[in-house]
Amino acid sequence: MNLDWNNQTRMAAAKEVLTKSIESLRGVPNLELALRVYGHQSNVTNTFQDCQDTKLEVAFGPANIDPIKNKIKGLQAKGATPIARSLEAAAADFPDTLARNFIILITDGLESCDNDPCIVARKLRDKGVKVTPFVIGLGMDLSYLDKFECIGSYTDAESKAAFENVLSNILSKALLNTTVQINLNTVVGKPLETDVSMFLYEAGTPNLKYTFVHTLNRKGLPDTLVLDPSLKYDLRVATVPEVLKNNIPIVPHTHNIIQVPAGQGQLKITSVKSPEGTILPTRVLQNGASQTLNVQQLSVIQKYLVGTYQLEILTLPRTYREVQIEQSKLTSIDIPAAGQFVYQAPKGIVAQLFYERNPGQWEWVCDLNYNESKGNIKLQPGTFKVVYREKDQRSTTYTREKKFTITSLKITNLTL
Repeated sequence: MNLDWNNQTRMAAAKEVLTKSIESLRGVPNLELALRVYGHQSNVTNTFQDCQDTKLEVAFGPANIDPIKNKIKGLQAKGATPIARSLEAAAADFPDTLARNFIILITDGLESCDNDPCIVARKLRDKGVKVTPFVIGLGMDLSYLDKFECIGSYTDAESKAAFENVLSNILSKALLNTTVQINLNTVVGKPLETDVSMFLYEAGTPNLKYTFVHTLNRKGLPDTLVLDPSLKYDLRVATVPEVLKNNIPIVPHTHNIIQVPAGQGQLKITSVKSPEGTILPTRVLQNGASQTLNVQQLSVIQKYLVGTYQLEILTLPRTYREVQIEQSKLTSIDIPAAGQFVYQAPKGIVAQLFYERNPGQWEWVCDLNYNESKGNIKLQPGTFKVVYREKDQRSTTYTREKKFTITSLKITNLTL
């Protein structure tokens, strides 16, 4: 670092640019800085270099700009280049492993001690240490580029002006990415809902910018996202029904929280006594809506937003239920097993089947097979009647009707 570089030493140039860049960070919220220096305490001789010469000169803190600038003023390049030891030590300097942690390594030389920075970088990743190193090489031979690619993002600076530009770009990349937390809240406002897809569009357009599966981190909090703060967003959360939130602004240089009401409960529809393999779809509608929200199969557990829903279960006759989905609760609906209606007639008939849903009120169920003399249909338990005549009889006076009762898992035979 003591070599000449554009009419001053690399050390002097680095201190000048670093001091100026650090000052530009004053006022950035939620930012903590630290300064670790190596090769500045022990002089190198022909027979000795201190490979332990790395020190955290200023620990992380929210108001460290002035202490760091003051420390930089007095630094001198004296010794070795223990990059591996310094990288490992710097990773341990961070007080919060869940924060966005960055290391900016500035050097004008390669590792001069016996450790391999690539091995250290790999060990840190294997341990789950989440730091993003940026390496700036000052006036180095570009043939050494591949030596640093294993550590992190490497950029060379062949001049003082290039160094200032590179450092500025790295600081922008590391610090100006805005963070966003999307809270999918329960009905009491706790961000506990998760595991649904989220689509973020440029506001007012079909331009899809980001797609995420919502995740809770190890602390049980919504995971942190990095979004472009220059845009406003329309958010679509793929709950059932989906939740929309439009024209969301993102405040730069801070941690944004987007609050989304998304309280959910679960619905399960069963027919426990029905034979195995019974297929019985259910049409689910929001209360007051006519459009099908979902078609749910037997024994499937499906999440829905908290609220009231109408169910049309595709039995014969149709089964209608109203259900209230409650926060974090499983609502179960069991459908009675069908019985079997078996009929036969001497000749082909014209016939319709009706169900007595309420006393004296007959609801159409289905038409029997036209001009056939026998058949069978699975029906829900209850009281029914068949209204019919033989196909060949040409007078309405030949109309007949017969009532019968269906019982679950029983066969009801009827001769017409």
